[in-house]
Amino acid sequence: AMALPGDLWAELPVERRIFCSVLLFSWTVYLWEAFLAHRQRRVYRTTTHVPQELGQIMDSETFEKSRLYQLDKSTFSFWSGLYSEVEGTMILLCGGIPFLWKLSGQISGRAGFGPEYEIVQSLVFLLLATLFSAVTGLPWSLYNTFVIEEKHGFNQQTLGFFFKDAIKKFVVTQCILLPVTSLLLYIIKIGGDYFFIYAWLFTLVVSLVLVTIYADYIAPLFDKFIPLPEGELKQQIETMAKSIDFPLTKVYVVEGSKRSSHSNAYFYGFFKNKRIVLFDTLLEDYSALNKEPAEGEDGENEETKSKTKNKKQGCKNEEVLAVLGHELGHWKLGHTVKNIIISQMNSFLCFFLFAVLIGQKELFAAFGFYDTQPTLIGLMIIFQFIFSPYNEVLSFCLTVLSRRFEFQADAFAKELGKAKDLYSALIKLNKDNLGFPVSDWIFSMWHYSHPPLLERLQALKDAKQE
Repeated sequence: AMALPGDLWAELPVERRIFCSVLLFSWTVYLWEAFLAHRQRRVYRTTTHVPQELGQIMDSETFEKSRLYQLDKSTFSFWSGLYSEVEGTMILLCGGIPFLWKLSGQISGRAGFGPEYEIVQSLVFLLLATLFSAVTGLPWSLYNTFVIEEKHGFNQQTLGFFFKDAIKKFVVTQCILLPVTSLLLYIIKIGGDYFFIYAWLFTLVVSLVLVTIYADYIAPLFDKFIPLPEGELKQQIETMAKSIDFPLTKVYVVEGSKRSSHSNAYFYGFFKNKRIVLFDTLLEDYSALNKEPAEGEDGENEETKSKTKNKKQGCKNEEVLAVLGHELGHWKLGHTVKNIIISQMNSFLCFFLFAVLIGQKELFAAFGFYDTQPTLIGLMIIFQFIFSPYNEVLSFCLTVLSRRFEFQADAFAKELGKAKDLYSALIKLNKDNLGFPVSDWIFSMWHYSHPPLLERLQALKDAKQE
């Protein structure tokens, strides 16, 4: 499969072969993704009229709006994807990783930490790398938010809010990333022959802790969470949770409309302590976009532009219950636990293979590390580059599994008697989020973690008609 003739390829040193293989695979994946996106863009360009089977579901105005929105997003994805592929290639070709490692060593050296303090140097490296990534990604993020999302009526942020949010996100990420990485590197250093078991157990504990504290301590730093007020909806949610033995402790509404008018709902928590979070944009009665801005509003609301472009956004109570019925289906059918088990088995396998490969000096030499083999660099090379073919295959398998889980969760909501309401809720959410209901079959198979709208509606229709 190599462009070089076989004998010439065989004469290359092992490290050059590793380096060329990594670059070649990266570009192969990029070209495959670009090919799929091109097929999907062709669908956006050519499907200009509502197909017959969608006539009952979508009006031509919404159809056209969603077509143009998805076309803009796809074009943006093409350019940002090309940029990040070229940037990654240039970093590898120009020795960006060893350069940054050397620079980190100089900075930590000036602070009085010599080469023997590898963990300190690793943290400086990580800080510089994430800072570089944040700075180069900023123009793309700004364009996406203030040009594309703004143009199609989704952006609710001001520039000030956006930058405050970005800085906060960066600081919070560093506060988690740096201590966790330093402990992981320390465990790998002192773990002996079985360090991969301890490293895996450590990452398992960290992920469980983060899932537990995320919605209580991390998410509120960015969004306002308020308990769902007493009333009919709260009672209905509690009754439904009780009927399937879901150990619900609290229901929150999150002020998502401050940032975007896209809508969502999720649950979190372990064991007997589960909470449900509803985005205000999901609830017709709470969506800020359904209300005219009050006069003289101050405080945080001055930072967000109250827009009323998508009049009457959100779902009625019965539809919200149907969406929650679907989400609770994921819990009842064990999808959450299955996903955690798959993720942890994968994590263990990766750490085991890392332990096997970490002693290979050629891997380090391939990326410009001839004299040193820093653990962090080893993690980066093996997890990011060497495992990339495996990660692509795994990602596709998880997408297929996710679609299967979505159908099962819809069927669960159907069993709860929510088929009719889930049917109308899916149509409303598709409309509110300007989802385009027509897709190229290969693009959809490779990318969609949720089944296409028409397939979900078809599966619900039979029950709806009964």
